Amino acid sequence: MAMEQNGIILKFDFAGEQTVKNITKITGLVNARYLIPVIDHFNLEANPRSSKTGDVTEAIQSTIEDTPQLFPFKSKGVLIAASQYERLERNRIRISIVDKQVEGILDGGHNMLAIGLYILDKALYYADEKMPRGSKTWDQFKELWVAKRDKVENYISDLQATEADDELNFLVPVELLVPRDPQDENCVFSFRNDLYTICEARNHNHELDLSTKENQRGYFDDFKEILDAHNPQIAERVRWKTNTEGDVKAIDLIALAWIALNLVTPVRDERNTNKLVEPIAPTQIFSAKAACMTQFDRLMGSPDVTAEGDGNYRRELKNPEVMSALKVAVQLPECYDYIYENFPQLYNQAGGSYGSITAVKNVNKRTKKVAPFSGKEIETLSPDGFIVPLVYGLQSLMEATTDRDGQRIIRWKQSPLPYLVNNLERIVKEYYDYIQLCDYDPVRIGKAKFSYRTALDYYKD
Repeated sequence: MAMEQNGIILKFDFAGEQTVKNITKITGLVNARYLIPVIDHFNLEANPRSSKTGDVTEAIQSTIEDTPQLFPFKSKGVLIAASQYERLERNRIRISIVDKQVEGILDGGHNMLAIGLYILDKALYYADEKMPRGSKTWDQFKELWVAKRDKVENYISDLQATEADDELNFLVPVELLVPRDPQDENCVFSFRNDLYTICEARNHNHELDLSTKENQRGYFDDFKEILDAHNPQIAERVRWKTNTEGDVKAIDLIALAWIALNLVTPVRDERNTNKLVEPIAPTQIFSAKAACMTQFDRLMGSPDVTAEGDGNYRRELKNPEVMSALKVAVQLPECYDYIYENFPQLYNQAGGSYGSITAVKNVNKRTKKVAPFSGKEIETLSPDGFIVPLVYGLQSLMEATTDRDGQRIIRWKQSPLPYLVNNLERIVKEYYDYIQLCDYDPVRIGKAKFSYRTALDYYKD
């Protein structure tokens, strides 16, 4: 396989082909060295999950090293999709990726990672260098690949120029999905829409988590963009997709967003338009984050909220009220961190001994003490059950109103952080008595509906 100016050329051995309606599947075996341009130019945006080194990649590399002739029979290989292609001579096909969010490597990310690391390791060894130790995600591997790409080029060139044993002479099963007619816009549109279902089915055995699915559908896109514009420090810490980097889980961010989303007018359910997507119970933000994510999936899937994107299965947000709620919600993580960092000191000022609470002692056995969203180093960690109701109380500072165009929107009545700076000490004094009444039990507080109703009252002047 080689990289041409107008795309990547796949050269198949033992090629076969099937066409059903708008999709053509071309299958065959590809020599490993000809996958190098795929590694160069493709990433895993279209794959619902990213890949990471571990037992799976080690097993793949062991097969390549010990029994390369059996690799085509032991591995399901790689699944690639491209909406533009051209048939060439000698079982070669030139492919072009038009929309990298839905086309590219759909399945087989761990195979690609293992093969790429195998090639890179051989190239570095040939150059008298060592592969850096430690586990690697696909993104970390690609950074290393780009940095050492000249070593790979030299290694491949010398292999071709000598009669030495070719360590890359093993075959990889490759499936290529293309539209039946790349010139037919309707055919291509249908092809791209079907790719999400194919991705989900191919990754079903790995129990693809809901946040990863939502990321693939584009449900997070606007939230990501708004958060990045408002607070890039927190945005870069969020892990939206399985096996990617990030200390903040998407599920934690979405659960928090429901403080604002609960004010949105209920919308129709995607699967049953006679049914409405209702707000979540406040206690679920603490005790049922998976339910918050499921409800977010229903909300964003509603025909009242999102519509089909331009030529692929990803959906685009069209509901101004939901958009406005997300603009409010992106300020909640920093508010959470402010309360989280200052709560222990303010609790002590209210007359308590925060460090004496058993639940506080237990959580502070951790060596790493940082604020949950920003990662800022702090003195004392807190059980979430103490903090979540106080953060939920910020909903009292929000309102549903109409903008100049008559659209219903959610907005802050006043900026939340300055409000907390001026009022959190008073609020914690009131909250201190409630914690005593609940026997200093953060789980009991976090799961009690009354905690959230009370917190809303604390914020009302």
